[in-house]
Amino acid sequence: MPLVPLRVVLDHAAENDYGVAAFNVNNMEQIQAIMEAADETDSPVIIQASRGARAYTQDTYLRHLMVAAAELYPQIPIVMHQDHGNSPETCLSAIENGFTSVMMDGSLEADGQTPADYDYNVKVTAEVVKMAHARGVSVEGELGCLGSLEDGGGEQEDGHGAVGTLTHDQLLTDPDEAQRFVEETGVDALAVAIGTSHGAYKFTSKPTGEVLAMDRIEAIHAKIPNTHLVMHGSSSVPQELQDIINQFGGEMKQTYGVPVEEIQRGIKSGVRKINVDTDCRMAITGAIRKVLTEDKAAFDPRAYLKPARAAIEGRLRRSHDRLRPSRQRCQVACHSRRRSLIRFAFHQPERERHTI
Repeated sequence: MPLVPLRVVLDHAAENDYGVAAFNVNNMEQIQAIMEAADETDSPVIIQASRGARAYTQDTYLRHLMVAAAELYPQIPIVMHQDHGNSPETCLSAIENGFTSVMMDGSLEADGQTPADYDYNVKVTAEVVKMAHARGVSVEGELGCLGSLEDGGGEQEDGHGAVGTLTHDQLLTDPDEAQRFVEETGVDALAVAIGTSHGAYKFTSKPTGEVLAMDRIEAIHAKIPNTHLVMHGSSSVPQELQDIINQFGGEMKQTYGVPVEEIQRGIKSGVRKINVDTDCRMAITGAIRKVLTEDKAAFDPRAYLKPARAAIEGRLRRSHDRLRPSRQRCQVACHSRRRSLIRFAFHQPERERHTI
């Protein structure tokens, strides 16, 4: 099966009331683990790369790794997604390198740090939608800035994120504005701000409604029930992974992530794409630390990368099971990029029914 646009997978998720995890990658072992977990759980996957990941891995390597994944697992629908594109130029380069979905994060200006105004966001996002849809590629937009409702701080991850202290309004997506934004841009999915942030240090204690505004998602969904919503910064930062890292020489401070039950609550209100990165990083790090601590003579990378890959895979299997408790068949039927071109050209509001 060829790589598929994001819209195809999220439409099926909406029709069958489940969420799809989107995993960030930088190397081969991560992609191998993602595909093995998807195969074992019969799940579609969204594999995404930030600008930093693309620079680290290089687009040609990344593209061929994704092609290999599609060849090795032809039964699994795979989306290749650009995470947090900072400009139309970044999104175009992703499309030219085979990405089937792009995110235009117009909530920040092109520097990836300065909060942008609404009009700028609409302008650049609509430009990307027009360009991408003409090529059968899906587009995710963002409205509101990721950051902490505890202290108003923006977040920096991989060189991207608001700098300085943000207002409450900047940190929470306005439901009425979300409705306007979708109408004016035509995005296929919308990332919303509800108090989550990238990285491991999301909350200083188990989050409550004061710092994780799940009710805001419910209000947004009421305004735009046919739009796929996206939760960024949704790693759960498991305590057991923190403990493993620290047991084997790490010094992670106590921290809390997004509880799984809150993500499941979001899925009931239109959240279809759930971004996860930190949990995978922690699984890798803990496994590698354990091997190198227990066997100080080890020097073959396979000795620690194989357990690291297995640790990621185990973590991802749990993610799939929690987001998609009743497994629907994971096979996209009769889909092609041409169908996406036709649907985008006519701006069809109704969702096509896909078998996944």
